[in-house]
Amino acid sequence: MASTESTTVAKDGSDLEGLEAGLDALESRQTLRTPFRQTFVQKILPPVLAVALVLALWQALVSFKVVDDPTKLPAPSAVWDVVETAWLQGELLGYIWTSVSRGLLGFCLALVIGTPLGLIVARVKFIRAAIGPILSGLQSLPSVAWVPPAVIWLGLNNSMMYAVILLGAVPSIANGLVSGVDQVPPLFLRAGRTLGATGLKGTWHIVLPAALPGYVAGLKQGWAFSWRSLMAAEIIASFPDLGVGLGQLLENGRNASDMAMVFEAILLILIVGIAIDLLIFSPLERWVLRSRGLLVKS
Repeated sequence: MASTESTTVAKDGSDLEGLEAGLDALESRQTLRTPFRQTFVQKILPPVLAVALVLALWQALVSFKVVDDPTKLPAPSAVWDVVETAWLQGELLGYIWTSVSRGLLGFCLALVIGTPLGLIVARVKFIRAAIGPILSGLQSLPSVAWVPPAVIWLGLNNSMMYAVILLGAVPSIANGLVSGVDQVPPLFLRAGRTLGATGLKGTWHIVLPAALPGYVAGLKQGWAFSWRSLMAAEIIASFPDLGVGLGQLLENGRNASDMAMVFEAILLILIVGIAIDLLIFSPLERWVLRSRGLLVKS
């Protein structure tokens, strides 16, 4: 009888060990690095082929004279010549830095304002009822609409640029955080209160980490609004003392009827937007997904 009980206990112990091993295997993450060939085929090759296809179609339109007026559609080589000239003259990096520095500084200011505003709107019902619809309306308002009043209020200076960026980006960041807070499971909040995480401590340790996916989405959208707002401000409110940014470069090309310069500005605006997304927001999104076990491979 005793031997039978010991055998049963041993069997139950082995079953528990097997169960724990299975759970550990499910929870463990793969740390194997993705082979370069797989990364190249899945992530590098598709955008390269897409760019090559666009350039081929562009060149075909010029070569077969579908658009036979070079003042309307210059050849890719003509645009490259303009880019190369700006680089050799030391002006290309100046165009990019003028706009990027304004955009990043304006976005950081919007982040400082939009984050606490989003938390307050999400957590205080009266304030949410009062200004929640206003934030949604401001988010849908085209940022170019803020340029004329900003010029009248602040004049043609960098303060006007930052004001337009803030008015475009703050509502997106705040609404993104509100959406993230709304998706926090109530169980997390009750568990936090049980453990003593209330007030600012609960916001910092419970609400913000749980709302991070929505917050990151709001940050990404906020940057998009910041960049578009800045380009609109630079195009409309051009002034020599403000320096030549990418928006001003685009407007200079239009005034000179130089389509090669116009395409140069458009391509630089596109490249900067893609670069910021790849260098900042894509790694941030991957980190959020990986921290929640939704992205296994690194």
